[in-house]
Amino acid sequence: MAGQAAPPPSPGARRRPPSQADVAAVAGVSAQTVSRVANGRSNVDRETRERVLSTMRILGYQRNSAARALALGRFHMLGVVTFDLSAHGNARTLSAISSAAQTKGYSVHVACVEQQTEDAVKEAFSKLTDQAVDGVVVIEAQILDSRGLHLPPGIPAVVADGDPARTHSSVDTNQTAGATAATEHLLDLGHRTVWHVGGPQDSYSARRRAAAWHSTLKKRGAAVPPLRLGDWTAESGYRIGRELAGRPDITAVFAANDHMALGIMRALHEAGRRVPEDISVVGFDDVPESAYYMPPLTTVRQDFEEVGRSCVSLLLDQIEADGTPGRSVSVPPQLTVRTSSGVRR
Repeated sequence: MAGQAAPPPSPGARRRPPSQADVAAVAGVSAQTVSRVANGRSNVDRETRERVLSTMRILGYQRNSAARALALGRFHMLGVVTFDLSAHGNARTLSAISSAAQTKGYSVHVACVEQQTEDAVKEAFSKLTDQAVDGVVVIEAQILDSRGLHLPPGIPAVVADGDPARTHSSVDTNQTAGATAATEHLLDLGHRTVWHVGGPQDSYSARRRAAAWHSTLKKRGAAVPPLRLGDWTAESGYRIGRELAGRPDITAVFAANDHMALGIMRALHEAGRRVPEDISVVGFDDVPESAYYMPPLTTVRQDFEEVGRSCVSLLLDQIEADGTPGRSVSVPPQLTVRTSSGVRR
C-alpha cells in the first residue's frame, strides 16, 4: 500500500555494513572528509578527525583495504624469491626480511625456486607480481646459468646475496672483508699459512670468501695451499678434515661456514690433533651453536637482521619513488674471537 513504511528486517536478515556515506551523514561531514580520515591524510583538523573516528567506532565501520589498495596502487605485500630454505644463510635472510617487513606494516609472500636458472627466478617473480605484491626481494645466493640477473621491469626489486654487476638495488654482507679478517687473524697469530675449506662454487658467498682468502695470503707473502671444497655440511667438513688431520704441517684452517668447521674439528679430535694447540680453526656465519662448540668457535658474524632491514628499506624507498632503483648496501661483518684459534706453537 502506497505510503506504508517498509517492514523492519527479520532477525536473520543480513545487514549492510556501514559505508563512508553513513559515517559522513552521522558525523555531519562530507564523504571526502571521511575518505581523508580513513586514508590517514593530514589535511583534516584535529576536532573533525576525532569526530569522524568516533563515529566510525560507533557504527562499526571497517575500512575496505582491498579497495584502498586498488585506489592507491599499494597492497602492503612484499614478495621474496629464494632458493634452498634449508641453507642457513637463506633461512636467516628470509626470517630477517619477514621481521623487518612486519615492523613496516607489510606481509610477505615467499616463492622458493628449485631449479637454479634465471628463467625459474623470472617465473617465480612473475607469480609473485600476479599476487599483487608491491615489490620483490630476490635472495640470489646461488649463481644462475647466465651472467647477471635481469628481472622483468615494472615492479620494484632488490637483490640480496648476489647481483655482482649491481644492475639492481642490492644488499650483501661484505664477504671480502669477513674472509680477509679471518685469514689475517690466523696469520697474525703466527701461522705461516692458512688452509681454506670453501663452499660450493655455485655460491656467490663461497666464491667471494675463497677469493679474499687467496688474495690475503698473496698480499702477506704466504704460501697458498690448494683450495678444498665442501658443500656447507658438517659431513663434508668432517670428510675433508680427516684428510687435513694427516698433515702435520697444517696449523691453521679457515672454513667457509661454521657447519663445515664443526665437521673439521670432529675429524681433528678423532685423529688426536688438538684445537687450537695443534691446529687453529676459524669459521664463518656465527650460527647460534658456534659459541657452544668444543672448543667455542672463532668465526665471522653476519648481521642477517641488518641485511633484512636494509632489503626492506631499499624496497620501500623504490615503492615510494614509483620503482626508481635505489642504492646498494654492503653490511659489514664482525670477527668474533673465541678459543678455537690460538698462537702457532
